[in-house]
Amino acid sequence: MAAADVKAVNHIGIAVRSIEAQKEYYTDVLGAAFEGEEVVADQKVKVGFFRVGPVRFELLEPTDPTSTVAAFIEKKGEGLHHVALEVDDIDARIADVKARGLRMIDEKARPGSHHLQIAFVHPKSTFGVLTELCEVSKEAH
Repeated sequence: MAAADVKAVNHIGIAVRSIEAQKEYYTDVLGAAFEGEEVVADQKVKVGFFRVGPVRFELLEPTDPTSTVAAFIEKKGEGLHHVALEVDDIDARIADVKARGLRMIDEKARPGSHHLQIAFVHPKSTFGVLTELCEVSKEAH
């Protein structure tokens, strides 16, 4: 993926056991603006949104012990989960990433939080960093 194809870092995903337990750190210590919460039922997570300048922190709290975020916390503990890069055409980006031989977790885009279409690139293809490609849904504009 060429750097020019990425518009911005859209958000940084942080796996947490409890959004509420960490809210004060993000708002009072870091000075982030709390933008609310959203449940993404098919991913079995509740997401808390905190904005610092142009970048959003998304705290990912599992709502089910079988969720991938719960498994992540069990294996690695709380902390950095993924980096999300905003693109203009997610379907084209997925095709490009696959053509370059990288492994996708999501073969096609799916709905994510905050009006995003998302797809994850497997961390074994990205030097250990779970990378999310995201495109703001047309309905959000």
